[in-house]
Amino acid sequence: MKLSAKQQARWAPWVLLLGVLILWQVLCSALNVSEFIFPSPARIASQLVEFHSEILRHAWRTLWVTLAGFAIAIVVGVLLGFVIGSSRLAYAAVYPLMTAFNALPKAAFVPILVVWFGIGVGPAILTAFLISFFPIMVNIATGLATLEPELEDVLRVLGAKRWDVLMKVGLPRSLPYFFGSLKVAITLAFVGTTVSEMTASNEGIGYLLISAGSSMQMGLAFAGLVVIGAMAMIMYELFSVVETRTTAWAHRGGQTTDGSTAIWSDAPDGTWYGLRSPTDPCPAPPMTRPLTPEEARVLAVLVEKQHTVPDSYPLSLNALTLGCNQKTARDP
Repeated sequence: MKLSAKQQARWAPWVLLLGVLILWQVLCSALNVSEFIFPSPARIASQLVEFHSEILRHAWRTLWVTLAGFAIAIVVGVLLGFVIGSSRLAYAAVYPLMTAFNALPKAAFVPILVVWFGIGVGPAILTAFLISFFPIMVNIATGLATLEPELEDVLRVLGAKRWDVLMKVGLPRSLPYFFGSLKVAITLAFVGTTVSEMTASNEGIGYLLISAGSSMQMGLAFAGLVVIGAMAMIMYELFSVVETRTTAWAHRGGQTTDGSTAIWSDAPDGTWYGLRSPTDPCPAPPMTRPLTPEEARVLAVLVEKQHTVPDSYPLSLNALTLGCNQKTARDP
């Protein structure tokens, strides 16, 4: 049975993982590698089973501490990104300083945080926050700062205020950047938490790694690494699903949930028009093109403001035509 492209993409990472584990196990067995140096997958699996209760306890501590720091990073990153991206002056003043701050090694902050907050949860949460907020801030600021001037000019001429432009066009346009940053930031948050736990904690996977390493239990140490990787991967996939369901409009011409191709988005009511499969023999009407998401959102603001769109404007509501069961907008 031949798998479809979607099924192949779904199974590809699992097949690759299985191949790596088999190769790893074969090399460890063939070369007789000591378990104290480089444990085999079988040894790691046995340690996961043997110490499952202890691992789960430490994993839960690492998970909720990471999510707490990550939640703070989202709030601070979005607010700073909004301020920086919406003001040229703020962008020029704050962005270089934030770049310099991000270059500082976050592990160096852990001893300072221990002096301020003591050993425990505080340093771990703050380390996860410090290492993960920067990608969120940069992506939100980039999404707002790169708004096409033409779209902003049209909205300004038709009476939209700066706040309307940011909220109705800027923020929706930044959503793909935002979800992309979340997928990167959550993995960094796990790194920050683990580093802090290795230095200033008596619980968590980081503490487990230090304890296992000092007692020469390499299988247990690798088991802790596997758990960290699994938690990060699960959170990454969770944000990927949320991104797919909330920003489908950003992938014009991409595949929809039913396998058809979306060629036009009607942002005012949030629905897709012009859905057709790649084998549909009915072509688009001549001299037509799909609306970009930004153009569709301009129409949304115009409709809400109850403005009359001039016929000369390429996005004129009067220029929308229905042909071959597809709604498109004519070129000017």
